[in-house]
Amino acid sequence: MEQDFVLQMQDGIWWGTFPRFAGAGFLTACSCRLHGSGTLVPGTLNLALHVGDDPDRVRADRQRFANAIGVDAARFTTCAQVHGSRVEVVTADKVGSGALALQDGVLDGRPVRGTLAETDALITDLPDVPLLLFYADCTPVLLADPVTGAMGLAHAGWRGTAAEIAKKTVAALVEHFAVRPENLLAAIGPSIGPCCYEVDDGVRDRMPGYMEFFRSRGNGRYLLDLWGVNRRQLEEAGVPAARIVTAGVCTEDNHELFCSYRFEKGKTGRMGVCLCRPGFAKSGKIE
Repeated sequence: MEQDFVLQMQDGIWWGTFPRFAGAGFLTACSCRLHGSGTLVPGTLNLALHVGDDPDRVRADRQRFANAIGVDAARFTTCAQVHGSRVEVVTADKVGSGALALQDGVLDGRPVRGTLAETDALITDLPDVPLLLFYADCTPVLLADPVTGAMGLAHAGWRGTAAEIAKKTVAALVEHFAVRPENLLAAIGPSIGPCCYEVDDGVRDRMPGYMEFFRSRGNGRYLLDLWGVNRRQLEEAGVPAARIVTAGVCTEDNHELFCSYRFEKGKTGRMGVCLCRPGFAKSGKIE
């Protein structure tokens, strides 16, 4: 029986992947924190440039991650996540945004394109565009259409989930690429689980339609199931339940393997989640 989520390793780099996506022609990779060169938390694989780590080491670790999973690091396309629900369409001129730097500028004498501003979900129908978003407890939502080749990757913390970013990403795929929701494959990646994610009344009040996903701990505190809420939103958007898989891996419970903002009290790197539809052989290098 095929597993929903499995770990892989290549050249010392570990990541998790969704085999069902691979069977449909899409690459998925949820990086682990092992065996990196980060300085923020020494020795961890931090793939984010925005958390205060040494940028040269981040770029080097992105290159190692790209080599391991088989994508062109120079084509990583990223966004500046703000816990909102804005969805950006990645066209050919935006490919590579944020691969090397957070802002437009010059690096080693060459112009570089900065990350896409104030965005929490990316969609595209282009091949060989490795979408890359960053997480440390928040919920990754991956979407892929085997019929049109379109795909989307969303960052769903509690604010993005309250703003129904999963639904909005499905709607954007429908609007821009004529995707039929019933054809989509969806996955919910490693993130803080309902076992550990404690929130207060303020969060609960922002999600009036999802009360069943809050389990009371008393004194106005609750355990929130973000996996369940996002799954429900995907189903409400028309994605069949049978086509949604969940990694079922809590990042706080598995902080030795994945970055956890809560466990590490804010001082942590970020795992990268990559989604790509390969179209030809690649051996790219960031340069």
